[in-house]
Amino acid sequence: MAGSVLADDVRVLKFHSGLAQSRPEAAHIEKFAERVKEKSGGSLQVDVYHAGSLGLKEADMLRILKGGMVDMALMYGEYYKRDAPALASVYAQGAITESSQHLDLLPTLRSIYKDAYANWDIHTIGGVVAPVFDVGLHCKEPVNTLEDLKDKKVRVWSGHLVDTFKKLDISAQVIGQNDMYLALQTGVVDCAYYLSTVAKTVSLQEVTDYEAYLHPWAASPWMFGVSDKTWDSLTEEQQAALAEAGEETWAETRELAVDPAREEAAREERKELGITVLDPFSEEDVNTFVDAAMAAWKEMAEGAGEEGVGYYETVSTLAREQQK
Repeated sequence: MAGSVLADDVRVLKFHSGLAQSRPEAAHIEKFAERVKEKSGGSLQVDVYHAGSLGLKEADMLRILKGGMVDMALMYGEYYKRDAPALASVYAQGAITESSQHLDLLPTLRSIYKDAYANWDIHTIGGVVAPVFDVGLHCKEPVNTLEDLKDKKVRVWSGHLVDTFKKLDISAQVIGQNDMYLALQTGVVDCAYYLSTVAKTVSLQEVTDYEAYLHPWAASPWMFGVSDKTWDSLTEEQQAALAEAGEETWAETRELAVDPAREEAAREERKELGITVLDPFSEEDVNTFVDAAMAAWKEMAEGAGEEGVGYYETVSTLAREQQK
């Protein structure tokens, strides 16, 4: 039949993703796979393995792709601190104070990741631009100033944030998302620094009563990485299908990344769940937080060496220019 491809002629690529299939990013990856099949005329198929179901560890992904042990993967720079410590210094919280600034930084972030992954024999073909969610403090008591936080214990998700709050004389500790609920319930922490827009998905309304907005999430984009060994083995038509599908996914998710209506709807939903949404942190407090975050980011970059400092200087300089 015209336009059909025999099963024996179909090339199947294995795509590793560490994200759960329930995450919105997973739907975009599946759509990417559909686009590849369509654009290649059925000669190329991408099988997505969600939630790390191939048994591969994120920390090993640079080595895995370099060795060609898997064809493709969803790449997130901060996972690779052992093999490429500088990648954790590309982007950090405090880099943006307005969601729209993130869109202007994306080309620079993408260029950095593309070059860095190329050093590991990984070809990048677009990816998923993560949504820029609101970040707030979710507490048992009303808190919407940095001063109020000084006698509270705060849950955060990275060492950079621990250092940021330490500079503000605020006690913070890294607690994984899966352990956050229990930590709040048992009093290990009093507040959680968390993505407000998706707080419902981890039931924060059951263990906190108050919330105050602090800043937008500086979310590193997820890149689609293809092992050079796989890339070089494909036909030009198959390479084009992958590249076009990746670009379309990047463009589509970029358009969805910043959505004030989504954030407002989420706030209203949290009120309906019984959360008291306080006035946001003041502009003065936000600026104080950003200064501390930038200082902690610089120190983290210096610890990663010359390459880390270069990433920090490139992105932070551009971010500062946007905030003027």
